[in-house]
Amino acid sequence: MSGFSVESPSWDTIDAVKVIDNIRVQDDHAVIPTDHGDLYLSVNQFGVRLQLGKRIDYDYQMLVTNPVAKSLSLSTNQEDNPNQDANQGVKLTKDGQESIISAGDTEVVIAHQPFAIQVKRNTKTVLQSATDGHFVRRYRLPPLARIEQGWFMAFELGSSEPVYGLGEKWGKLDKRGQLIRSFNHDALGVNAEISYKNSPFAWSPNGWGLFVHTPSPVTHGVGYAPWSQRSYGVLVEDSALDIFIFTGGNGEQLIQTYTELTGKAPMPPQWSLGVILSKAYYQDADELLATAKMVRQQQMPCDVITLDGRAWQDTDTRFAFEWDKTRYPDPKPIIDQLKAMQFKICIWEYPLISIENPLYHQLADKGWLIKDKRTGQAYQYEWDMSAFGEVLTPLPKSGILDFTHPDAYAFWRDSHQSLFELGIDMIKADFGEQIEDDNMLASNGESGMALHNVYSLLYNRCVYEAAEKFSENGAFLFSRSAWTGSQRYPAQWGGDPQADWGGLAASLRGGQSWGLTGAPFYATDVGGFYKDTRDAELYVRWIQSSVFSAHMRLHGIGQREPWSYGEEAECAANKALKLRYQLLPYLHQTMAQATETGLPVQRAMVLAFPNERQSWAFEDQFMFGDKLLVVPCLQAGGEIEFYLPHSSTQAATQASVSGANNWLRFNPDTKALTRYQGGHVYQEKLALDDYAVFIREGDAMPLGDAVEHTEQLKAQRKSVASIARYWPDAELAKGGE
Repeated sequence: MSGFSVESPSWDTIDAVKVIDNIRVQDDHAVIPTDHGDLYLSVNQFGVRLQLGKRIDYDYQMLVTNPVAKSLSLSTNQEDNPNQDANQGVKLTKDGQESIISAGDTEVVIAHQPFAIQVKRNTKTVLQSATDGHFVRRYRLPPLARIEQGWFMAFELGSSEPVYGLGEKWGKLDKRGQLIRSFNHDALGVNAEISYKNSPFAWSPNGWGLFVHTPSPVTHGVGYAPWSQRSYGVLVEDSALDIFIFTGGNGEQLIQTYTELTGKAPMPPQWSLGVILSKAYYQDADELLATAKMVRQQQMPCDVITLDGRAWQDTDTRFAFEWDKTRYPDPKPIIDQLKAMQFKICIWEYPLISIENPLYHQLADKGWLIKDKRTGQAYQYEWDMSAFGEVLTPLPKSGILDFTHPDAYAFWRDSHQSLFELGIDMIKADFGEQIEDDNMLASNGESGMALHNVYSLLYNRCVYEAAEKFSENGAFLFSRSAWTGSQRYPAQWGGDPQADWGGLAASLRGGQSWGLTGAPFYATDVGGFYKDTRDAELYVRWIQSSVFSAHMRLHGIGQREPWSYGEEAECAANKALKLRYQLLPYLHQTMAQATETGLPVQRAMVLAFPNERQSWAFEDQFMFGDKLLVVPCLQAGGEIEFYLPHSSTQAATQASVSGANNWLRFNPDTKALTRYQGGHVYQEKLALDDYAVFIREGDAMPLGDAVEHTEQLKAQRKSVASIARYWPDAELAKGGE
């Protein structure tokens, strides 16, 4: 077993895994004896699965479906079974230094010395071990190796083949050339590779997907030149290797396959589609109520108001499901007043308990907190104070709830009951990235890095189940940290962007990247989280882009209410917020589609236009559902550049034949429609209250009423899915061509 440095890998010191004996059939698997143990290969409804090594199955429920492997039969060569129907089970054929496993349209070729794999579909190679050669070795990167950190595999990439997915990442959507680590961080912004939401699932428009089923960190060198510019290297920091290779079609089909395996998001409640207002933070009940009253006086469209962490908890003693008695001796009258103004209410939490709170000692005595291996006592987490400074309040030394302990899990879930009974509608589940030390030990025996990522999934699940159990208005939460399967507990928001143009652009890319990883519902901190720059133009552009997202929350340090940015910005912002509510019927349709397919609400061009490669390079623009193409303004001055494709979207209803290659500028408030020809790049300059959104000519979409909150839809006996009218319903004007 050889060591491995991510920064300076010494490939010469790494021995590739070898096949050491005849491959045999065992039940529904091919068993491949190697010098590092038996490798099990199966062909199932999702594709090909490889399993090697052992770990304790802690049943984290990352998968929602048990892959059903096809039965195997064994022959020594093709001629032994000349009459066997290719669709009857799976056939294993031995031929010298190679073995061939075939099932229907899938064929897997296994080389023996060393082990290498080639996956074919309909005789076409979909994915294979890297062929990066060396003067003295057949493989420069080992196709499969056991190293000190875990397991390493290397796969071939085409010369210009892009790769997508791998969670919420702020840089280019095409991960080619990047070194990506699937590891949840409290990233403190959106400016680096580190991020809050990760999953080791990647896919290529060439027709393959790769998913590592593990709770542990995974590092991906995606054509990363210090490793190999022509290979995709995967380092799995686990004692076991469990990899799925999906074979099939385009990104839509691959995401659907991944979410059939790991779960699809349920439909959120209708009120969650409205505007969520927040701030870090409302100091007391007077400020909270004054803001709520002003929202209604100003006729600002809004459904939810948020009490962030410091708004309702005492920082020194949090978190313990209790209100700060100095500011909220009796919170019910405050909640009742907000309810009377037709607000839903969101409150903040995290899964840490201050050692200054009596609850810490109660939970520690029960063994319900993460323990310190060295002492056997509850682990006391100490915050890195360098991150706080002038911006954030220093946090106390804390215990961490152990979600692997069934009783602790049930306690945390059921402790939400009093909050929901009080009138709380939604939980903002913050943090969850704090399992950082290998000395941290959970009750199930897992520790440190092996628990780090999956802890977020357990936390998400627990809080979502609380909402399912106790909320009278439908289950919904915001979570910041997420792992494989967290898409089943909607929704997620992108944490803590810098309040500048780069923060806006990166936040939009993060949401698209998370969507390309099978998570359909996402929101950003509209206006930027940190610093209070009072940049009115940035604020308006952020609002305009976020209108076309699954969920929409105004949040940051300092006021994020529209009137706080001046009269011109307030008018432009409220115009956009009004449009948000008009779009609710269409958004409801789009989200319903997401629950069936796994497709995100915001769809990157590679996902929406798989057959028009020239569109993929325009990573800042995106499709909002099937019908609307959105071009965010990402710089001061209003200048934009965008590309309108030739083709219709993959999932869209076909537009009329006459207008199949034309787009119309979307604006429901005017009857002067402008036509744009597809297949061209355009440059324009937008007024502050204008936005660049397009629909294919001949297509139509539902628009609802411009209401101030979704309760008004109920009062009118309409659901958010009801269709008031279809757009466009206007005459065509010349221009834009």
